Amino acid sequence: MSTTGFDDLGYARPDTDREARQGLPEIVYGPGKSAAQIAGVVTSLLRANTGPVLVTRVDPDDARAVLAAVPGGEYDEPGRLLAWRRAAPRGFRLAVLSAGTSDGPVAAEAAAVAESVGLTVHRIADVGVAGLHRLLAVRDDLAAADAVVVIAGMEGALPSVVGGLVGCPVIAVPTSVGYGANLQGVTALLAMLSSCAAGITVVNIDSGFAAAMAAYRIARKR
Repeated sequence: MSTTGFDDLGYARPDTDREARQGLPEIVYGPGKSAAQIAGVVTSLLRANTGPVLVTRVDPDDARAVLAAVPGGEYDEPGRLLAWRRAAPRGFRLAVLSAGTSDGPVAAEAAAVAESVGLTVHRIADVGVAGLHRLLAVRDDLAAADAVVVIAGMEGALPSVVGGLVGCPVIAVPTSVGYGANLQGVTALLAMLSSCAAGITVVNIDSGFAAAMAAYRIARKR
């Protein structure tokens, strides 16, 4: 183990000091890594830190192999998340809204990551702007949240509507769901960046992970 704040494994250098700086160990991006490489990085992070160790975007076969090599973890298949030492709830309520059922995988990732770092998640699905009465029916749930993650593809309008209804932080996630002019999520991304609801945070296309981490940063300071 290096004393320079990272562990040199040859193929990777896990940031062993990140927990001290940011409150969480480094979170591992799974794609492009073999199961053996993931297991090595996870082992390093578990040894060097005390908080949750997470690996995102892991397929079921790799998840089984990693868990066999590093016992004690859990796999959330809808969220494609491996987690060891999930954090205890910290009393921060996060609503995760998705505009349509097709946005579900992104919402699942956001919820899985948020719950693993100690946020209390309330999932609300299929409340897109094509039927506003569905959103208004859950207005009390929105009012009870400390922050709201809003996930939408197509024209990406839902975060603007939610941003006009609540006073808490709103984190918008554009998705690649939609027909041709959706441009694999670029249309939704630009719409969210151009929202007339002031103060909305916008993360990358399809990145439920980034939305959960934005909520975690807010919760940590609360």
